[in-house]
Amino acid sequence: MSQLSVKDTMDALVAELNQHSYNYYVLAMPTIADYEFDKKLEELSKLEKEHPDFADPDSPTLKVGGDITKNFVTVKHRWPMLSLGNTYNEQDLRDFDERIKKSIGDNFEYVCELKFDGLSISLSYENNQLARAVTRGDGTKGDDVTSNVKTISNIPHHLKKANTPPLFEIRGEIFMHRAAFEKLNKEKEDIGEVAYANPRNFASGTIKMQDPKEVAKRPLDAFFYSLNTEKEYFKTHYESLQALKSWGFHTSEHTKLSNSIDEVLDFIHHWEQQRFKLSYDIDGIVIKVNSISQQQELGFTAKSPRWAISYKYKAEEVETILERVSYQVGRTGAVTPVANLKPVQLAGTTVKRATLHNANEIERLDLHVGDSVFVEKGGEIIPKIINVNVEKRKPDAERVIYPTTCPECGTTLIRKEGEVAFYCPNDEACPPQIVGKIQHFISRKAMNIDGLGDETIESFYQKGLVKHISDLYTLKDNAEELKNIDRFGERSIENMLKGIELSKQMPFEKVLFGLGIRYVGETVARKLAIGTKNIDRLMEATAEELTVIDEIGGRIAESIIEYFGHPAHLDQINLLKSYGLQFEAEDTVITLESDKLTGKTFVISGVFENYSREELKEMIENNGGKIISSISAKLNYLLAGDNMGPSKLEKAQKLDIPLISAEDLLVMLK
Repeated sequence: MSQLSVKDTMDALVAELNQHSYNYYVLAMPTIADYEFDKKLEELSKLEKEHPDFADPDSPTLKVGGDITKNFVTVKHRWPMLSLGNTYNEQDLRDFDERIKKSIGDNFEYVCELKFDGLSISLSYENNQLARAVTRGDGTKGDDVTSNVKTISNIPHHLKKANTPPLFEIRGEIFMHRAAFEKLNKEKEDIGEVAYANPRNFASGTIKMQDPKEVAKRPLDAFFYSLNTEKEYFKTHYESLQALKSWGFHTSEHTKLSNSIDEVLDFIHHWEQQRFKLSYDIDGIVIKVNSISQQQELGFTAKSPRWAISYKYKAEEVETILERVSYQVGRTGAVTPVANLKPVQLAGTTVKRATLHNANEIERLDLHVGDSVFVEKGGEIIPKIINVNVEKRKPDAERVIYPTTCPECGTTLIRKEGEVAFYCPNDEACPPQIVGKIQHFISRKAMNIDGLGDETIESFYQKGLVKHISDLYTLKDNAEELKNIDRFGERSIENMLKGIELSKQMPFEKVLFGLGIRYVGETVARKLAIGTKNIDRLMEATAEELTVIDEIGGRIAESIIEYFGHPAHLDQINLLKSYGLQFEAEDTVITLESDKLTGKTFVISGVFENYSREELKEMIENNGGKIISSISAKLNYLLAGDNMGPSKLEKAQKLDIPLISAEDLLVMLK
């Protein structure tokens, strides 16, 4: 390889790995497997050693994590959050063991810990009080996410034990259990949004949300595995873990002391199979020298400790046959391809189906019916096809072509600019969309109608009893027909009709969420209800007026306007109104903290470093101010954050509306 091509190769690797790091750490949406990333990093590291003159000062081999998000205060770590060296093969572990022995002799032991697949976090405690929670960031500084972390139930805000150091930091991993992930991800798919790939992404995305109230609704958990103090309190790492447990911190019950590298390997082999029985994801094992004094003797490299290493499991994969591709139509009309496979054992379960995500994925894989495919179930909950063994493809194999029409109703599919999914627009006559919408409407987080379930709705639809949400409120007129349905006795009918009648008292935000508008989830529905007060104002709102409301972006606004532009949807709303459902938000009585902003109007736009828009709104209203939806000559102040809409800024400047920051607002309130 010529000198020029070596430099080109190194530059290309730096660019690619930096992008993957950004996707992983900042966007929480990895686009490459850990194993592939580590191999590319290893290749770059080797080239940098051979050609140091070409090494990039911004090389990912010199970084621990990723860049810092702009939405939080950046905090420097008191003790750097270094990453661990890692490996995928046992010989590297034996070599690591030999290096330890050469440095400190044979008299030492290891601590073996599960390597949790979550978001790294550092908690600082001062005088037994939780002072700060900071993400790993780039290893030197990270994001202050204290308000969000305080919502995690098993993280103590105050320690009752008196024997704790006056100042200490603990390190751990925030994660989500698989069952909680599957439940919440289904809700995300139900509103037409792209699902998270795995629990780690969901946990990471949650911790980086701006509103702690929303974080509190997601069931996060945390394990802690490291203690940092100003002076030495314990002789061994294992003792410090026992202390953390006694202080009230959640530590893993599966940590084990080992006296040799062979015992370490036994631990690794055990968990390679048993990990699938855990309720959470692990992606490897961490091995640490136990003695603190021996750790200090071994020291650190610029990037990682010499006394610890992680062994990472490769994502388990198997080869099987693609028998056919089927297509599922969701309640929002999204058409999702599913690979139907010859049953095969993978990660402790029998796999018969795998996700194909969208048309782009089918094209990328160049799938043919009967292909021999490689299926992976690493950090993914749902198995996915990662590659095709083209050498085994039959000459007459039929290529998989994504359909142009809906597989359920035959309507021509559409794909909007900037989106990857194809949709069936026939939401008023496509069977799975109709059934899905009604099932969503009756669900616990929407109208919460007792006595009705998904199977019952399916049965009602098949018998022609319901074709629209509004038909639920005329079921009482079909009592005789209801009695003819299997396993549906008088008591069941009575409970169902009572539940339907009671649902008329559900608040506007629940009705709005129940309508099933694309991208309007539970939180967005509540923001819209508060921001517009009633359905009539919502239906008449412009895109500009909608995007002024907290958390409502352009995509959501477009979806709302499109929904209310459909005559059939307006007919449904009019029927629901006539049946007595609530389409007006209840007025909230605000107890004023002061009258310093009385008579002043504000528009809030953009992202703020220290406050959510909802917090700023409450601050203004609690001091007598009024939030309005659009910029006009009557506006007193534009409260401007980062990334505010250019059109709003331009209009405010033309009208000489004063622009203020969150800090300016605080000064006004002093």
